[in-house]
Amino acid sequence: MHTTPPEPDKTYNLNGGFKPTNKRFADLSGADFFPTPEWATHALIDNENFEGDIWECACGDGAMSKILSKTGNVVKSSDLYDREFGESGVDFLTSEYKAANIVTNPPYNLAQQFVKSGVEKSEKKFALLLRLAFLEGVERANTIFSLYPPSRVWVFSERITFYPKNAVKKGSGTTAYAWFVWDKDNENGTELKWLKPGYKKKYS
Repeated sequence: MHTTPPEPDKTYNLNGGFKPTNKRFADLSGADFFPTPEWATHALIDNENFEGDIWECACGDGAMSKILSKTGNVVKSSDLYDREFGESGVDFLTSEYKAANIVTNPPYNLAQQFVKSGVEKSEKKFALLLRLAFLEGVERANTIFSLYPPSRVWVFSERITFYPKNAVKKGSGTTAYAWFVWDKDNENGTELKWLKPGYKKKYS
């Protein structure tokens, strides 16, 4: 069934400030497309080593995949939607593909499902870029965090601003983000770490 895409959120930039993304449907070519700033991915690969191939399973236009390729690892890129990069039509949640490592910025409304699938489909490491507030919640505490606690949570000291594709970049983010990393070789529980300031200036 064909449905008309939602109109872009015209209030996204309000008086020079960036409105918190309590709804993320501004992209007309597919739901929830907010390319990841390059510097945010650099922050991950500067602090986590990846052995083996990396699967970027919600690759969008390749913003994150292009930075991940700088590690020298083979990077597989896929997305449910066709954004002219990687393999399209691949539903990460139902795909039977597995990889040594999986790294992505998941769709906002499917983050919890991505955790479960990512832990099952990664052989070494699995990293998700999520709101820091993802740590909260009774349901997550009783389900994913009790069953699949992350090995490390890398908290950004600088705010990430996510813009819809081709949007005017104006204002600054208001939401705290972190890299949540599940490491199959880690048996020491969850570590809370802070990313040093400077990545935005260095890689933007």
